[in-house]
Amino acid sequence: MNFGYKEVADKRRNLASKKNKRVTSILITALKFVLYAIVLIIVVVGFTGLGMIKGIIDNAPDVSTLNVTPTGYSTTVYDSDGNITTTLLKSGSNRQEVSIDDIPKCLQYAFIDIEDERFLQHNGIDVKGIIRAGFMALTTGRLSEGASTITQQLLKNNVFEDGGRESTNAALFKRKFQEQYLALELEKTTTKAYILQSYLNTINLGSNCLGVQSAAKRYFNKNASELNISESAVIAAITQNPSIYNPVTHPEDNAKRRKKVLDNMKKNGHITQSEYDEAMADDVYSRIQSINLETSTSSPYSYFVDELIDEILNDLMEQKGYTQTQAYNVLYSGGLSIYTTQDTAIQNICDEEINNSANYPMSISYSISWAWSVKKTDGTIQNYSEVDLDYYNRVLLGNSSFKLIFKSTEECDALIAAFKQEYLKEGETEIDENLEYTIQPQTSFTVMDQKTGYVKAIVGGRGEKTRSLTLNRATSTKRQPGSCFKVLTSYAPALDTAGYTLASTIVDEPFNDVNGRPVSNWWGSSYRGTSTLREGIRDSMNVVTVKLLTAITPQLGFDYVEDFGITTLISNKTLDDGSVVSDVNQSLALGGITYGVTNLELCAAYATIANGGVYTEPVLYTKVLDHNGKVILESNPSTHTVIKDSTAWLLTSAMEDVVKSGTGTHCKVDGMSVAGKTGTSSKDNDLWFAGYTPYLTATIWAGYDENAPLTNGVFHEDMWSKIVTRIDDVKGYKEDIGFPAPESVQSATICKSSGQLAIEGVCPSTTEYFSKGSIPKDQCNIHSRQIPSTAAASENGGTNNVNPATGNANSNASSTGN
Repeated sequence: MNFGYKEVADKRRNLASKKNKRVTSILITALKFVLYAIVLIIVVVGFTGLGMIKGIIDNAPDVSTLNVTPTGYSTTVYDSDGNITTTLLKSGSNRQEVSIDDIPKCLQYAFIDIEDERFLQHNGIDVKGIIRAGFMALTTGRLSEGASTITQQLLKNNVFEDGGRESTNAALFKRKFQEQYLALELEKTTTKAYILQSYLNTINLGSNCLGVQSAAKRYFNKNASELNISESAVIAAITQNPSIYNPVTHPEDNAKRRKKVLDNMKKNGHITQSEYDEAMADDVYSRIQSINLETSTSSPYSYFVDELIDEILNDLMEQKGYTQTQAYNVLYSGGLSIYTTQDTAIQNICDEEINNSANYPMSISYSISWAWSVKKTDGTIQNYSEVDLDYYNRVLLGNSSFKLIFKSTEECDALIAAFKQEYLKEGETEIDENLEYTIQPQTSFTVMDQKTGYVKAIVGGRGEKTRSLTLNRATSTKRQPGSCFKVLTSYAPALDTAGYTLASTIVDEPFNDVNGRPVSNWWGSSYRGTSTLREGIRDSMNVVTVKLLTAITPQLGFDYVEDFGITTLISNKTLDDGSVVSDVNQSLALGGITYGVTNLELCAAYATIANGGVYTEPVLYTKVLDHNGKVILESNPSTHTVIKDSTAWLLTSAMEDVVKSGTGTHCKVDGMSVAGKTGTSSKDNDLWFAGYTPYLTATIWAGYDENAPLTNGVFHEDMWSKIVTRIDDVKGYKEDIGFPAPESVQSATICKSSGQLAIEGVCPSTTEYFSKGSIPKDQCNIHSRQIPSTAAASENGGTNNVNPATGNANSNASSTGN
């Protein structure tokens, strides 16, 4: 045997080679196994996926029976007694079908270029759009560009009942896949013209408009076939979000979107540069007259139904996840049964009294809404409105006191004629004019059941209601609440958490706010000295109220008002000019706020006090059924405690004095307990009374739309009394059950002058009420022979001299009314 170095090395190499071969063989075998497993998994997953896809496709609607237009069932509205009050809407009343041949090319391309610019090329699915949307989602982390084609949108809105509001990703995937599949199938079985026609006849275009024909009538008072490029772009711009891009309520937002429509039309060669320039130069928004047009019903909806429509649409979107278009389609064509809280008997009484001219001591005057279009000699269109009429008279003619309020329609007509004579030049042509008069002063009224939150009646204005979905002064208009805010901002928080009682005293005396401006009382320059909080409420004392809010801090008052359901306050906001506004200041005490309040929200706030301190969200319906009788919406108003029941009763007791002997004596109702608060804004532009009986809460506002002062300050109180008296008679509210005190309230005999415990036989005394544990411990320090020191008085809770804390620097607690 040879064991030399060479031989040993060779043997080692041979052994290693055999080992490597074995390892290689094992690796190859393992790799084959993995490859076979991968292939098997792919096959299994593939067949499973195909099975799932086949199942999804099999469950999709049959394309041969597919109907991409809404069903058209009418919706019925019932009052609280089950009587039909309104139909939403009879067939065709909210949609006007129009043939594709009657839809101008500029309107067709406006929608195509903004919604689906490859509509005429793709087969139902836009692959490029899907890739672009996916890329944007990956690069930005959000889906900023959609990929749904017009065909898919048509299917989503009119075929898939749950389109866009699926609760799981699996359901969303299923719907999207079926939607894409049906889009492909639909385009195989029908034409692009039919798809586009169906889409343009059903799309939601805001202001209760479904389809381009009703939108053309609503916004431009013309047929869709008559729309020009500029007008077509306005309507196409609405589609993405009918609320945000509504050209009436949000013209600036619509204008931005409209420019994008026109940019796309020019980019895609559907309009020329000159057509683009002409459209951009068009003052189209001055021509829009949606408020003056009626496209929905032959008789207008009531103010109650106007607000009901808004509430139902919002709830369908928020609670059910509907899109704007789906919500409109369901409401106007879904055959719903809407059961409302409206009491027709109460509503009729409110309507009759608000519209009874005998209830208004002042003569009737008129405000106007005016639009006038003139074609110039160079072919351009010039539009004028009441704003131009105001500028012409007030600025150009130098009539600084001019207001758009007229003693008669003839006076208004004469001023318009003079304006026309000045501005209509030779060779120019009048194209169109619309003039509408509104009776002034105006009034709004709301009635609620304080225990349930059910809104029983809404009056949004005085005079004949000639249009649906118009200005609703009860729910949309925000006005300064004046002294009605005193109870909410100052007295409620002071009694509830700040240690004050109705017997606590504050000195009514000359007082300046933090900016050095004097605060005066509504009755003039006199002061009443030491006054209790009860007197402050009863007599609507400005100085006492501002001092009180300053002491408890404006922030506390602000927080309480928001808890009372007032949503219009501003905590801190920077305006476009860089200035900062805030309602957290001393002006809050007297109702001097940035944007004002709505009648309905103020009514709900006072209903909170009437309901023992528990706020109940105001609701207009109890339930909504679909056309098969299934409940799809049900009213479950949210509630929360704002103030203690003792605080609510104490405020009620003080506000009973307002009606018995204070500023609200005209609001008395014979044989019935009434509590409430008057309110007058500065310069007498707004008159309020918010009050309640044991059975209902009602709020009235009166004023001019143009913010002119009212000369008679109590006619609205007389009207409130008449309405509530008639309601009591009709509804049988004969028994005056009063406002029973809760167990959390106690009484004590106090001195009228000091607010402390009365000394028998010495002090002028009265019975006052307190929450448990808050009765004064000290005897009167005014009539007592032994007057306690200032320190002792402070230690024992004496409040004779309130030392106001510093309020917000942005305050202006000026004089307001009662």
